[in-house]
Amino acid sequence: MIWVTVFDSKGNLLRTESGFFISPDGRFVTTARAIEGGVNAVAKTADGGIYNVSGILRASKELDLAVLQAEVKPTKLLRFLDLNKNDNPPVGVGVVVIGSALAGNDGNARQMTIAAQASDRLEITGATPGSSVGSPVVTENGEVVGVVTAAGEKTTAHSTAALESFLSRVPTDVRPRWSATAEATATPRSTPKPRLIFAPPPSFPPGQSLPGASGTGRFRLTFDPNGNVTNIQVVKSTGNPYFDQAAMKTLRTWKSAPSQGWEGTVPVTFQTR
Repeated sequence: MIWVTVFDSKGNLLRTESGFFISPDGRFVTTARAIEGGVNAVAKTADGGIYNVSGILRASKELDLAVLQAEVKPTKLLRFLDLNKNDNPPVGVGVVVIGSALAGNDGNARQMTIAAQASDRLEITGATPGSSVGSPVVTENGEVVGVVTAAGEKTTAHSTAALESFLSRVPTDVRPRWSATAEATATPRSTPKPRLIFAPPPSFPPGQSLPGASGTGRFRLTFDPNGNVTNIQVVKSTGNPYFDQAAMKTLRTWKSAPSQGWEGTVPVTFQTR
């Protein structure tokens, strides 16, 4: 389970929500509402792991589901959950809704029961906190049978059948990207909103990927009308000058779609285990 933190174009926190990894290469599931308007995010695990999110692989407002890609090193052994491949569990079967431990007591596992089901939806008895949205619904065998999409006095989840169908429509060659557009500063409403078209994540500088090395900073980028970065300002240093230099070197290669010129703040995190 993970805690997804989503930021807007100015580096401000938009929202946090639960999610969970579904593959060893860093793919994870959360809701479409969690990422709406976001241009950057990090995924955090209870053991202290922090993963930059390179972008969205597919999202559906209608289903309120999203699959994103986190940056995971090939040598990293990532724990993920298996999706149920069988029919939906019958009404009356006990399940567990597991939130992120980073949500505090709200993230505690909750034993519940399936009250009703359809091919694409499960209704579960019992109330759950808002932080449970995006959490997996798990059987006693440890298989995911649903994703919580509505919490409160009544808990609703999309079944893994709906999730599998959703995932099957993710092209094999798709590249993760942030589809949300950043708000331009002082841009008239009649002009198109700026949009990032090339935004690779910064890499560790040579010799700095030591165990426990970490740092988080914020950088303000200025784009010209052609979409090129013309200036980078360190809003908050990572605390490591090599990290700052590596971040600025990569951020200078970012590209925006043509616009009237705009500015945006980007959070960058370096983290090793």
